[in-house]
Amino acid sequence: MKQRYPFLISIPHGGTEVPDPARPLLLLTEEELRYYCDPLTRVVFGYKDRVAAYIDTPISRMVVDLNRPPLPLPLHDPDGIIKLRTIDGKEVWCPGQVPDMHLIHCLLMTHYFPFHQQIDELIDRHPVGIAFDCHSMLPYGSENQKDAGKVRPLICLGNNGDRQGRARRGSIATCSREWIAVLAGIFEEEFPQENAVALNNPFSGGFIANAHFWHKGIPWIQIEINRALYEQVPSSSLPGQETEERALLLRETIWKVLTVFWDQVHN
Repeated sequence: MKQRYPFLISIPHGGTEVPDPARPLLLLTEEELRYYCDPLTRVVFGYKDRVAAYIDTPISRMVVDLNRPPLPLPLHDPDGIIKLRTIDGKEVWCPGQVPDMHLIHCLLMTHYFPFHQQIDELIDRHPVGIAFDCHSMLPYGSENQKDAGKVRPLICLGNNGDRQGRARRGSIATCSREWIAVLAGIFEEEFPQENAVALNNPFSGGFIANAHFWHKGIPWIQIEINRALYEQVPSSSLPGQETEERALLLRETIWKVLTVFWDQVHN
């Protein structure tokens, strides 16, 4: 039996399914759901048979975003757990059809809270030494994001710290500066382009990494990969064979980085 590395892999934004009660209310098309969710993260980070613990979801982030805190609810946060608009300002729901509190409660009880409970249970049951929350990002910041119009790195690693991986004042880092610096250095060897790898910029880590670090004390690193590494962006069309093949090749490159990192920090 092949060695399983003591990693927990979390992929919260790869799903595209819409629960039946929400489907008649949704304004976004199937192609837009794929674009704003990116199912290929489940290919790139598909290490289920190689790691101690693995979790993903079929549910679209545009219906329930698992990487947001459970509060505030709409209409208080348009980019929260139940989204009102996309990152580039498109309306998610048909006019006057934003989910009511009964539907929101059902969605959270069925999809959101079980996902987070399962993460804690996986850490309790399996020999997890570090967790990676795995995401993709568009090559440029969208108009409603803090880095609007700016070119993004190929790889962004987040530990809720500053751009050197240090804990920010009044906060706590979800992984040590030493570990995230080692991981960044190995990524830089695989992606030697200038400014290809960044720490906590433009993303420093979301609710999943922060909450479950607090719950269990296991180190967490959020990994954001630039979608330009495997697809032509912007595009809302279905991925072609070439895109899938590039995603599979990238999967092996990232796996090499993660395993070399772990072997280094434990030798």
